[in-house]
Amino acid sequence: MEPPSLGAGSCPGCPEFLSVPANAVGVPFPTLQSPDYYMLPSLEDLAARESKDPGYLSRVRDFTVGRFGYGCVKFLGETDARWLDLNDIVKFNRHEVVVYEDESAKPAVGHGLNKPAEVTLVLQIPSVCSGDGQVDNVVVKLREVTERQGATFVSYDTSHGLWKFLVRHFSRFGLSDDDEEDITMDDAPEVVTAEINRDDTSDVDDEFEMSPADPELAHSLPSHLGLDPVRMREMRMLMFPADEDMEDYVKTHSHQKSSLRKGYERSLQKSTKVDQNSSPSSVRKTPMALIGYKPSNTDSGPNGTILLSQHKKEMPFKKLKTGGFSLDISSETPVSGYHSRNVVDSGLFMGRSFRVGWGPNGILVHSGAAVGSNNSGKLLSSVITLEKVAIDKAVRDENDKVREELVELAFDAPMNLHQAIEHEARDVEVGSFKLKIQQLVADQVVLSEICRNYVDIVERQLEVPGLSSSTRLVLMHQVMVWELIKVLFSERDYNGQSKSAGADNEEDVMEDMKDGAPEVDPEALPLIRRAEFSCWLQEYVCHRVQAEVSSLSESDYLENLFSLLTGRQLDTAVELAVSKGDVRLALLLSQAGGSSANRSDISRQLDLWRMNGLDFNFIEKDRIKIYELLAGNIDGALRDVKIDWKRFLGLLMWYQLPPDTSLSAIFKTYQGWLNDGRAPYPFPVYIDEGPIEDAHHWSIKDRFDLSYYLMLLHANQGSDFGFLKRMFSSFSSTNDPLDCHMIWHLRALLEAIGAISSNDLHVLDMGFVSQLLCLGQIHWAIYVILHMPYRRDCPYVQVTVVREILFQYCECWSSDESQQKFIKDLGVPSAWLHEAMAIYYNYYGDVSKSLDHFLKCHNWQKAHSIFVSSVSHSLFLSGMHSDIWRLVSLMEEYKSEIENWELGAGIYISFYSLRSSLVDNDSIMGEPEALESKNVACKEFLSQLSESLDVWGDRLPLEARVTYSKMAEETSSLLIAGIAEGPNREIQLSCFDTVGSAPVPEDLRSSHFQDAVSLFTCYLSELTS
Repeated sequence: MEPPSLGAGSCPGCPEFLSVPANAVGVPFPTLQSPDYYMLPSLEDLAARESKDPGYLSRVRDFTVGRFGYGCVKFLGETDARWLDLNDIVKFNRHEVVVYEDESAKPAVGHGLNKPAEVTLVLQIPSVCSGDGQVDNVVVKLREVTERQGATFVSYDTSHGLWKFLVRHFSRFGLSDDDEEDITMDDAPEVVTAEINRDDTSDVDDEFEMSPADPELAHSLPSHLGLDPVRMREMRMLMFPADEDMEDYVKTHSHQKSSLRKGYERSLQKSTKVDQNSSPSSVRKTPMALIGYKPSNTDSGPNGTILLSQHKKEMPFKKLKTGGFSLDISSETPVSGYHSRNVVDSGLFMGRSFRVGWGPNGILVHSGAAVGSNNSGKLLSSVITLEKVAIDKAVRDENDKVREELVELAFDAPMNLHQAIEHEARDVEVGSFKLKIQQLVADQVVLSEICRNYVDIVERQLEVPGLSSSTRLVLMHQVMVWELIKVLFSERDYNGQSKSAGADNEEDVMEDMKDGAPEVDPEALPLIRRAEFSCWLQEYVCHRVQAEVSSLSESDYLENLFSLLTGRQLDTAVELAVSKGDVRLALLLSQAGGSSANRSDISRQLDLWRMNGLDFNFIEKDRIKIYELLAGNIDGALRDVKIDWKRFLGLLMWYQLPPDTSLSAIFKTYQGWLNDGRAPYPFPVYIDEGPIEDAHHWSIKDRFDLSYYLMLLHANQGSDFGFLKRMFSSFSSTNDPLDCHMIWHLRALLEAIGAISSNDLHVLDMGFVSQLLCLGQIHWAIYVILHMPYRRDCPYVQVTVVREILFQYCECWSSDESQQKFIKDLGVPSAWLHEAMAIYYNYYGDVSKSLDHFLKCHNWQKAHSIFVSSVSHSLFLSGMHSDIWRLVSLMEEYKSEIENWELGAGIYISFYSLRSSLVDNDSIMGEPEALESKNVACKEFLSQLSESLDVWGDRLPLEARVTYSKMAEETSSLLIAGIAEGPNREIQLSCFDTVGSAPVPEDLRSSHFQDAVSLFTCYLSELTS
């Protein structure tokens, strides 16, 4: 059985080869991850058969595992292939196969893969053995080897070198080294010549020629470059023989009859007989640097032949480019056409050193072409690309430039407005600190004023020049959304005065309210809200109606009338009908959307015409559509007409449903029609009105427009919040999935008035935080974190995120005093800020500032460590003793919390206290106890110094050891200075004994020893006299 060929699309390492249907996930398939191994049936076939016939994996017939260029093994009968880790079980080596290499893991005979099988191994026979007699000898020898191993010989295919035999169970089967020598096995190329110059052993001229008929390794990287893979591998083995056993990247094909290793060694042995001065080692050390590449521009040779030419000492090596390379690919390859447009990426070139990673602020590091590149050409690239995710797209103009005024209007102004609204706080205790979790507080009476302020901010954004058309579309949609919130959720005050900005509409009932009418009857409030919503909807669809009318000619005035009716522009429609002399139609239009009786009369008239057999062909079709619309028959009016979902909703409300129908009933009616497929889908505005390039990828079930979600929210009256995550997704209002600034404010306001209740929208919060961090608005990001809803199951999530932001973005907020002050005013503990700055300055090596901030955040242990190892010695050697005393006095109060205080900063307190006592008490030196007590104090201090050196060890730099030496030297000098006033020689000699244990330089120690010897000599003289 021959292994499958490596044609395009069948590479076992390709994703296509390993694809598994989605419904097959969880099925115990066998695993095989080695790129040059394969199995039959393939994993895809196994998945397909398992899905059709459950349990097929437990009875796979003639299950086969193989390795390209080495052979295969077919397990006879039915095999249980479930959970088989073929990477460890089946291993093919040169001329052998091993199944269950670990004997302890081998199952009993007949179980697993330890069962009868047919083995096919690929043998490589040199041309000298191709004669008939030689072939017969090979067959005889293979038969003997097969029977000696307990197997049954089947056949030997001389044309392909396939040795086939049967086994009853498994261990290790194949040819040993001795068997290979007996059969005269050889894997060298057919023609290999290596000539060594006798006159100059450092120059080598080797030329290797392969037959053009040798097959190309289609699955290897050199073939993509237009080179000969076999010659590439031979060249590498020649230049780097020590890595031969370690390199397994390029595998030999089943038709490859030789490799370079043995043939090259034999040619070296032959050349050694001619010239004893030449040796294989000297040849291997000779650089073979010049590689000539010849493209396939002639018909006389193979594509991309590689030649090794002689390298001369004076010829320099060609320098390689450091910026990577890109090559055009003209032919299809097994991995082209998959999800990536690159044939291969630089991961194949850089090996283990390559990875894809994310950096701070949305930096993506990867290989190949840029993400979203429009380059249709396929490239083979090793170029590393650094890209930044456009999180700040909301503040960029049509030239893709960040505008400061947009940053102010899109982020600062709305956040300032949000901060100005009333809040309530909740303290979360974190150890000895408290963090204030805030929540917006508002009611439906003040809602209209808040919405009006948000609308003003968005309208100021629209006045910024240079905005793209898509940005303007989104901003205008934001205006309408804020107006809709005001219409649906605001309430009136007790005077009947509406604080809603909806008092500027064109309805007479709204004009009366704007003038300050008496208190409104509560039963009329739903009708007032309906009137406000009707005006909002008219304004929302007005531009669509205007565009549609302008595209029609004046002769199509009935079509114009119908378009005007879809936007409820009745005044304009009546005027148009009158101008055309169609007075009766104008009278009907003036009463459109009125009482249900008028609709019934028109509907009854249409029915009478149909019943009496009136030929409608004598009436304009557009006129019939208008009659059907006035009769409340939307289906009949919209036959062969497509309109957007907002106007369809308006037609339901204005012409079909009774005029006293509540908004909730209207919205639920539309939802029912939508579920039945009778109403257009409420696509987001950028799909419904904007030219989005990827609109064809949009799924109608994915997202609806934000305004439609608000209508559903009003209709449900707080009973169902299952759609909130989709509602507060960026896709409901903008095509930028990373833009969350508007919907975050909307969510906060709806929560404040009690319209929604949810504590699982942290994705929205963190998305907005990412936007703010990308723009350097660290203080506002922390503000947003503090407004995340409190959860009992995660009580410290705000604490964790705030501290993480302080640490990660310390450089930004610490350099801006206004941000620092804002963060402190939010109630963030100052100790957290100082801790972040301490770590920041410590990272950049500014230990003085780091120490100062560690002290301010009361991290005494860390401050003590930095003081001892990095700060104290520089202050001491600079003579800044007052600063040392100030720092150690500050830490001394908390020395119980500091490890090794006495052997750290306590050293300096002991030194200054001891020096003061030695200098100030000279007047009492003559007393017998004075020198002895000072000697004891100095001895304790010097012992403290030595112990400190042992404890701190390598953490103390050289300058700190110099500081210790100077303290010991000064202490010793002060002690020796008053030794002459000692009461007796014993005390004087004990002082020298103390000085001798001091950590001082050897020359100073020798000087003290000399003084001690002189004193001891005098002492002996006194004793003898």
